[in-house]
Amino acid sequence: QVQLVESGGGLVQAGGSLRLSCTASGSILSIDTMGWYHQAPGKQRESVAIITMFGSTNYADSVKGRFTISRDNAKNTVYLQMSSLKPEDTGVYYCNAIQRRSNYWGQGTQVTVSS
Repeated sequence: QVQLVESGGGLVQAGGSLRLSCTASGSILSIDTMGWYHQAPGKQRESVAIITMFGSTNYADSVKGRFTISRDNAKNTVYLQMSSLKPEDTGVYYCNAIQRRSNYWGQGTQVTVSS
């Protein structure tokens, strides 16, 4: 019912920056929480950053101070500004949204950080 589409991934050198975007479409009523999850090759998906509809944020310790999550409710879009990227940041980044107790996932966007 709600579709999430990520964009902005790519190849970047260590120390560089990327800005990921995720736009929700479909039956948008009121998205409560949006977040970004990272899945490194061969590892489980883990939370990177989340943001509530009121702007409260939480970050994984590994990205705190380097990544910034934000959202534009008018555009139903969440962003992840990634700076000082490290090779261990490499992997697929998935957008997540919660609306009325339902959980939605995007298809993921690949981020590759070269050393």
